[in-house]
Amino acid sequence: MANENQPLIFEQSKKDRIAYSLPELDVPAKPVYELIEKDYLRKTEPELPEVSELQLIRHYTALSKRNFGVDNGFYPLGSCTMKYNPKVNEVVARLDGLAKIHPYQDEKTVQGALELLFRLQENLKEITGMDEMTLQPAAGAHGEWTGLMIIRAFHEANHDSKRTKVIIPDTAHGTNPASASVAGFEAVTVKSDENGLVDLEDLKRVADENTAALMLTNPNTLGLFETHIQEIAEIVHAAGGKVYYDGANMNAIMGVTRPGDMGYDVVHLNLHKTFTGPHGGGGPGSGPVGVKKELTPFLPKPLIIKKEDGSYGFDNDRPLSIGRVKAFYGNFGINVRAYAYIRTMGGKGLGQVSKDAVLNANYLLKRLSGNFEVPFKQFCKHEFVLSGSRQKKLGVRTLDMAKRLLDFGYYPPTIYFPLIVDEAMMIEPTETESKETLDAFADHLIEISHEAESRPQIVQEAPHSTVLRRLDETQAARHPVLRYKNPLDTE
Repeated sequence: MANENQPLIFEQSKKDRIAYSLPELDVPAKPVYELIEKDYLRKTEPELPEVSELQLIRHYTALSKRNFGVDNGFYPLGSCTMKYNPKVNEVVARLDGLAKIHPYQDEKTVQGALELLFRLQENLKEITGMDEMTLQPAAGAHGEWTGLMIIRAFHEANHDSKRTKVIIPDTAHGTNPASASVAGFEAVTVKSDENGLVDLEDLKRVADENTAALMLTNPNTLGLFETHIQEIAEIVHAAGGKVYYDGANMNAIMGVTRPGDMGYDVVHLNLHKTFTGPHGGGGPGSGPVGVKKELTPFLPKPLIIKKEDGSYGFDNDRPLSIGRVKAFYGNFGINVRAYAYIRTMGGKGLGQVSKDAVLNANYLLKRLSGNFEVPFKQFCKHEFVLSGSRQKKLGVRTLDMAKRLLDFGYYPPTIYFPLIVDEAMMIEPTETESKETLDAFADHLIEISHEAESRPQIVQEAPHSTVLRRLDETQAARHPVLRYKNPLDTE
């Protein structure tokens, strides 16, 4: 059996070696270069690798075996809900009547697809407690920006242009301040108290006549439920601002409680997280945004509606809309998967998902609490944060322990976030993992904590069993190599 850790040979190109040959065209064809403007035509042939079909298949198959995902291992990435993607979703999304339609078709020919989207909107409204929903946004951060633009449009329509601040907790996802900035707002930080929750006194201090909104995940990114959420909403509303729900952690409360009942005015959801769409690898995602009645005129257009005659169509007659935010009608395939998941689970099933996610997280937290520092002692929701400060004193950093987990076949949890926890390790087991998987993961983390005490070097130098050892991740992100270049080319 081939060793999957054996280095791949990338340079296999040999001149005139062809992977596949098409038969000659036997019908008249207008050359493609007559259809494209000359300025866009290449002057020379592209220098692509020349390999056989067998070489090509083996190369990409070998690469695929080195991918890591929820289908082949535990993926406890905190605040991202990397849960199992049911295969029935994939079957449904690939049905011809859904996969092979075109967004420019006449709406009369795609009534089934429109009905599916309309029903999904109605389901998400019920789940979130919102009055209206758009499915356009492409992912979570896009949903954040869309929600903030709706809030901005609301304030401008009320001639309240002085509202330039968005309040964001110090535990927030990094996309929150980024989205606020892109939407034209100033991000203002509100501190956490000793329990890891929003400091109400600090919130009262920063909430004023210039406040446009508060962005708040609940439970927050420490995995803790903001027990004073209604008081938080009252403080922001009293200042004239709106309360925005970052739906990244919806997996903890889905089917149990609703943002709309907590005092939130706007919510976005991550269908590619909470509702089992494939997550990672660059997308696609889906970040629907829901709003309370006061904000519905500003939703992106068109909205998918059910007409009086029972047919489905698009509502473009929305003069106060912020406009279209995504080509066509959102990432349709991800929306189909989410609808299949909701229909499969039903209301009680979705509630059980959240209860099981919370149970798994608290079980894992309890098992690990004897070997790692626990910065906040209360029960967590669907995720929790540990601190590697105890191991740090022994010369072993959280990064080292994360790298060591790779040797045991696990994708590491989120590390060094939230920023307010020293040597943070953020773990979300989700509801789909078994007790056996959680126990095995806990056993290995505990083993690593013992190694930090007795054999720190083995942790400090990890990973030992991966194809590549520690990479310069900063340089890889800042200076990626995005094009093929023949190494034999001396120019």
